[in-house]
Amino acid sequence: MSSELSPAPRLNEIIARLGPVRQEKVFVQDRTYLIRRPVEADKLLDLPAVHAAFSRDEYMPYWADLWPAARMLAKHLVQQTFPDGLEALEVGCGLGLAGIVGLSLGMRVTFTDYDPCALKFAADNARLNGFNNFNTREIDWRQPPEDFRFPLVLGSDLIYEKRLVDPLASFLKSAIAPDGVAIVVDQDRIPATLFRETLEAKGLQFATQMVKAGEPGGSRVKGTLYRITHAA
Repeated sequence: MSSELSPAPRLNEIIARLGPVRQEKVFVQDRTYLIRRPVEADKLLDLPAVHAAFSRDEYMPYWADLWPAARMLAKHLVQQTFPDGLEALEVGCGLGLAGIVGLSLGMRVTFTDYDPCALKFAADNARLNGFNNFNTREIDWRQPPEDFRFPLVLGSDLIYEKRLVDPLASFLKSAIAPDGVAIVVDQDRIPATLFRETLEAKGLQFATQMVKAGEPGGSRVKGTLYRITHAA
């Protein structure tokens, strides 16, 4: 996907046109995080920059919603123990929940996304929760930066279309450090089988487990968590 969604000088203008923003509490086990997101995410579809990106790459601005897979990943992370100061990458960060949970667990996080608006919200949400030890970077999965190698890569709900599977798998192969791991959660979407086949074809191995999460008082959604490493 192209990383040319909107020039930086226009970013504030685009965000201003999104309308009101809602701040909500996200409960993850015994922890509470604050997330701000657009109230009317559908307004993104009216933006000329989004129209142009869709014409160029069939891009859709899904980042503005807090998807169940992000909650699943967040829940899994708080149940684990990680070394303090661990360098982590959140790919396709959207609103940044997983990366913010990582920050709360002592990680140093780099938020990445195709959309600079998503990066702005993720950064603002990280600061809203009291964190400043993070970086942001706009990236194109098809052209991963050569300097990107992380011991921990995080991602949620990334394979919602088949055309994204191959570039994502290639990106993961490049971004996971030789002895690192990627933790990716999928809401069991249609491309899941293709994703597994593609990981194996690219020399990546994985283990899976079922995960569930949901909003308080709402229905729980099932998904699959992948722990992905380089093949031995």
